Amino acid sequence: MSRSRLRSTKLLGAGLVLSSILMSNYLSAAETIGAGYWRTSGKRILDSNGQQVRIAGVNWFGLETSTFAPHGLWVRSYRDMLDQIKSLGFNTVRLPYSNQLLDVGSKPNGISFELNPDLMGLTGLEIMDRIITHAGKIGLKIILDRHRPDASGQSALWYTTEYPESRWIEDWKILAARYKGDSTVIGADLHNEPRGPACWGCGEQSLDWRFAAQRAGNAILEINPNLLIIVEGIEFQNNTFYWWGGNLKGVATAPVLLQVSDRIVYSAHDYPSSIYQQTWFSAPDYPANLPGVWDSYWGYIPNKGIAPLLMGEFGTKLETESDRQWLKSLVSYLGTGTDGIHWLFWSWNPNSEDTNGLLLNDWITVDERKLDLLKTILPATVEPSTPVNPSPAEPGISTPAPTAPNSGKFCTASFRVFSDWQSGFVADLHFTNDGAGPIDGWTVTWSFSGNQKVRDVWNARFTQSGPSVSIKDAGWNGSLLEKESTYFGMVVDYTGEKAELNDIRLNGFPCVNQP
Repeated sequence: MSRSRLRSTKLLGAGLVLSSILMSNYLSAAETIGAGYWRTSGKRILDSNGQQVRIAGVNWFGLETSTFAPHGLWVRSYRDMLDQIKSLGFNTVRLPYSNQLLDVGSKPNGISFELNPDLMGLTGLEIMDRIITHAGKIGLKIILDRHRPDASGQSALWYTTEYPESRWIEDWKILAARYKGDSTVIGADLHNEPRGPACWGCGEQSLDWRFAAQRAGNAILEINPNLLIIVEGIEFQNNTFYWWGGNLKGVATAPVLLQVSDRIVYSAHDYPSSIYQQTWFSAPDYPANLPGVWDSYWGYIPNKGIAPLLMGEFGTKLETESDRQWLKSLVSYLGTGTDGIHWLFWSWNPNSEDTNGLLLNDWITVDERKLDLLKTILPATVEPSTPVNPSPAEPGISTPAPTAPNSGKFCTASFRVFSDWQSGFVADLHFTNDGAGPIDGWTVTWSFSGNQKVRDVWNARFTQSGPSVSIKDAGWNGSLLEKESTYFGMVVDYTGEKAELNDIRLNGFPCVNQP
């Protein structure tokens, strides 16, 4: 057995996912942290306004597999999924794909078109478009990750017989051109987890990953010079083994040289003993020895200001004390605040066989043990002095019903339950501003007729007092012109009979409840 992490094939799961409260933090409408394309400066990453940013996100896999679509869309809309990621405070999604995704015969599957009607008939690449478009609307950044040549599994080198280097580079050029001008896509993770015969600086054309990364990186930058080029490590360097894609010792003497400056980001992957029993896990001073291990393989890169370091994958089921010590130590090492090491948690999906995910197997509940640790390393946010799209009243504060600017129907609401387990349900409420005038900040209210308690919502914020519920926009979605529609989702606990929503109102105007 190799001294490397063995990544098992990701298994499909099922269930529905809920989302938490969407967090929106602003500097001002013109100077939002993270705006535009990002570039490097020493170990730091800066946005288009020169403000320091920190990549802090999750991996959402599936496009690289035989579903040719992100997993979970059989039970959840992609918009809801991204909204929940944003709501938890993450700012970036690493989106794995395979070269096979771009083949004509690669047909997306495992999608509920009732929940994702706008994905029907699309190719995998067109589904990627929709993911990126919605991510951009809500302020998430995307890193594209060439995870596999084909859907059957990962490869040690960046090419295979079926998908040679020329195809690898050509597909990267296609994607660079496709998303050129869309600063939602900020980076290209060139190849996932080089390992085995892959070398760093050995000079052999077919094996030297450093040279291959330069060839692909420069080809991408010729088309879109604004992208971050993310280069992972290898497995074996100078008689030392490490995790697949995690050994970056070679950077010290042979850095990746790109034709555009301030674009290189190095990336490592790190995992606990439950994935593979590396020697350092059995050392007598474990886990105190871990910072020294990390300094040696990849931590020296940001420590010496060489370049930014992205911890592109790390995850665990947290089933052993050793694993728990590892994750706690790694989170501490990554550091707090904007100046900490950049990171992307593996994985968002609960169906990663070797680590599980941030979501539990029901595709509804967030694993609070993991989230509590990740919260400590989310970059600091800045609250604005004047909120964007301020609401006329805070949730839960009663105000007199406004005078209608138009007569007739003011609002249409459609309440839909799509999962009910007899003690709770997941639902969403779509509503249309039919005649309440242009709205800059909305609040939807109603009363439950029975014993119901809102547990969580996404795309909005909520309060509840007895049977009365008030749902307020999330800030970014507060504007609603006449004839425009929007929606939010919710999870509701109940006992006895599941009741309907009574007296639904939009900013005080009555809504017609349509099934």
